[in-house]
Amino acid sequence: MDSIRLKNISFYGYHGNSASERHVGSQFQVDVELKVDTTLPGKTDNLKDTIDYRRIFNIVESVIVNGSFRLIERIAEEIAQKILKQIEIEDVVVKVRKLRPPVNGILDYVEIEIERSKNK
Repeated sequence: MDSIRLKNISFYGYHGNSASERHVGSQFQVDVELKVDTTLPGKTDNLKDTIDYRRIFNIVESVIVNGSFRLIERIAEEIAQKILKQIEIEDVVVKVRKLRPPVNGILDYVEIEIERSKNK
């Protein structure tokens, strides 16, 4: 199986466990890996034969910008489920990073990675 990857999709969102996190907001980054067979589009060179990555970008944007979740695990799950529902693929890997999370120390980000399938 081949992969199409979108890396470091970045948006500002209002997610977090505390009310202040949801009020102030934070920067989030998302990576999406789609498990697909790219044989046909590799031969036809036609967008209609593959996944239009703009659709994936728009799903991620919608979840990060319009949603409000307490946990990054929930953000990742929402993105994965929307992709599986709206895009003709069987498997997806989603990573969500919350940059500069509110901890009492130095930490670049916290990250969750999930893998979901239509058949599981």
